[in-house]
Amino acid sequence: MTARRPSLAPLLHRMRDRPPGLGASLLGGAVAAGLGLGTLAVLVLALWVSSPYPDSGPGGALHVAAALWLLGHGVELVRTETLSGAPQPVGVTPLLLLALPVWLVYRAARDATDASADPEGPPPVPARTAWTGVVAGYVGVGAAAAVYCSGADLRPSWSGVTVCLPCVVACAAAAGVWSGYGRPPEPVLGPLRVLPEPVRRLLLGTDAWARLATAVRAAGAGAAVLCGGGALLAGISLVLHGDTARASFLQLTEGWTGRFAVLLLGIALVPNAALWAASYALGPGFTLGTGHLVAPLASDPAPLLPPFPLLAAVPDAGPGTPLNWATGLVAVAAGATVGWFVARGAVPQGGEGEAPPQGCWPAGRTAGALLLAALLCGALLAVLADLSGGPLGAAALARFGPVARETGAAAALWTAVTGMPVALVVRLWRLWRRRPNQDTGPARGATAAGPARTTARHNPGTPAKPRREAKPPALTVGGPVDPAEDERYDVLPATDPFPSAWEPEDLSRTSRWAALTEASAAPQAPAPPAPRKPDAEPESPTPPTGPPRQQPPSGDSAPPEETG
Repeated sequence: MTARRPSLAPLLHRMRDRPPGLGASLLGGAVAAGLGLGTLAVLVLALWVSSPYPDSGPGGALHVAAALWLLGHGVELVRTETLSGAPQPVGVTPLLLLALPVWLVYRAARDATDASADPEGPPPVPARTAWTGVVAGYVGVGAAAAVYCSGADLRPSWSGVTVCLPCVVACAAAAGVWSGYGRPPEPVLGPLRVLPEPVRRLLLGTDAWARLATAVRAAGAGAAVLCGGGALLAGISLVLHGDTARASFLQLTEGWTGRFAVLLLGIALVPNAALWAASYALGPGFTLGTGHLVAPLASDPAPLLPPFPLLAAVPDAGPGTPLNWATGLVAVAAGATVGWFVARGAVPQGGEGEAPPQGCWPAGRTAGALLLAALLCGALLAVLADLSGGPLGAAALARFGPVARETGAAAALWTAVTGMPVALVVRLWRLWRRRPNQDTGPARGATAAGPARTTARHNPGTPAKPRREAKPPALTVGGPVDPAEDERYDVLPATDPFPSAWEPEDLSRTSRWAALTEASAAPQAPAPPAPRKPDAEPESPTPPTGPPRQQPPSGDSAPPEETG
């Protein structure tokens, strides 16, 4: 009659023993995903509302917003409504769309650690708990968005949803948790222990954290110079092809709403154009479809491309000219920047004339740090180049953008070749600026009479103490002290609070008393001798006037006690 209901004690026990902060981390990850998705949805809905010819209802606009949000994470989309009826992939990720999700995940993971600046505050949330919660919350919202737009005309590929989306979120969350804990070196140096000992010592040495931090900063600076130089090259080429770019911009659409949408898309693709131009300056170039390479040495004729303003900046087909070859200066500038940053880490900043600190790196360690920076710069450029490109269709449009492995290898090679001499030369220059001053003025002014006079003040048979090294003039309220005056006061005996064990106390006191008496007594001029009378007997010399000169006591008698 009575059925025994299951006990809720195990469930309550598991809920009570769950890691602290897991719920807040899940909520933080979900909120970060919602903010990014909501921002893009508001923008797409605003364009849809202002469009005079909307093709679909608000549901279609929301589907497009969700698909574009997934595309910003590197997820490849599939377009089903085509003229041929065959699905066409869309894989070029606007890197400006990628910046917003990465920043939101980073902030959510950093705040999830709940690390207090007060030392007496509560302990932070465990790193694994914060990372797991943020990633799970964000990926859960991303999976729901993928399911929502899976039946639309622009749908995501499930391979990208299961691989690209978690990888981007996991990396950004790991960076946020690491920053929340104060950027400790242990999580970064831990994975390097899998390397063999000779390789690890060659790349990092004993001061692994300092060398790795310097290499990371140098690699980031080199990548920034490459991207900035690429943006400059793209802007110059776009200005030179201004008529073509303006015609393509007006040809795409007629209404102001459509033109504004094209303008926003072009702005979102500006980082992609900068990376394409950087790969062009490095040498490998980029592809405009299968088998159509655009490089400084030669450019193949491009296929029939859609009219888009940024594509108008592509260099003309044919062999390269000196103007095309001059783009290599961007790669040289990036290598010089990496070498400068490595040299700054090898010899820390200091004033002129200061002695270099003990932590200055030798030439071999500086070269090793530069090679490590070159490898990191090449890896970063390879990842960014792979994200900036992708397919825009099938057949001839299957590949757009730079080849990742070629761009990364070229960036590492250029950085190592051009940065090595810069790093070594700048290191020597900084060491030369910080060489110690060779001014030995007080020592050069000393003569041989100085040591002899100091030795003569000691009693006969007493070994003379070595003269102390000359010091620079001391600073006083009235200005620097005269070296001669400083030397005069230097010979005055002072009471030694820690007398030497090998020097007898009587002998040291006798020597100090003799030196004090000789220094305090004023020299007396001898009286002129009286004229001698021829018939009188020679008179004894007249004793000098003035107080009798006090003679130093003999070795048997002790001098008067010193009053301090």
